[in-house]
Amino acid sequence: MTQPTDLVVSAPAPVLIPVTSGGRWPVRRIYCVGRNYEEHAKEMGFTGREPPFFFMKPADAVLYVPEGSVGEMPYPPGTSNLHYEIELVAAIGTGGSNIKAADAMKHVWGYAVGLDMTRRDLQNEAKKQGRPWEIGKGFDASAPIGPIVPAAKAGNPSDATISLAVNGSVKQTSTTAKLIWNIAETIEHLSSYWRLEPGDLIFTGTPEGVGAVVKGDLMEGAVSGVGQLKVRMI
Repeated sequence: MTQPTDLVVSAPAPVLIPVTSGGRWPVRRIYCVGRNYEEHAKEMGFTGREPPFFFMKPADAVLYVPEGSVGEMPYPPGTSNLHYEIELVAAIGTGGSNIKAADAMKHVWGYAVGLDMTRRDLQNEAKKQGRPWEIGKGFDASAPIGPIVPAAKAGNPSDATISLAVNGSVKQTSTTAKLIWNIAETIEHLSSYWRLEPGDLIFTGTPEGVGAVVKGDLMEGAVSGVGQLKVRMI
């Protein structure tokens, strides 16, 4: 790619994720939904169907892992309590503001399997002090993700089995039918605060069973109809 000649520093390379049907997906923004499975909300000390809330990760937090491969994620600095959170990721192909839930699925181009890796100790300290979560959520390689699957080839993402095992031991298992705010409702709420654009990714939330990993651990996540994601901590 030819860069403009008037840049005072080099422009960063675009973040691109391969698509299973061919081509690559340009990542614009990464939105994440907090506490969107009831049992996970309970294990984090909350209950009920609270209004959805969102946080973001930078696009270059993506750690792409090809299907069938094992990605390597460096254990991040500043934490001794790094948690996994397996998630279904929705990829926005058509933008808009104030999108109604009844129309929302028309805006979804495809899906992927993702991990919302979290420096839980730093996140918890930020919560106590009423500070932003970026230090706990938005660090380098904090968004491992597999290839994007076109919606027509992604099975039934509204009722898909979602699971994660660590070193062969199942830690998380649920179904996306248990999302407190389903994909369409999430898009309705999200688009009322930000204009969604093609290239946006939405991490839709994680079920119960989150926990810590250490160097050497192998995480194996899956969403039925979408794919698998394998990441080893190094």
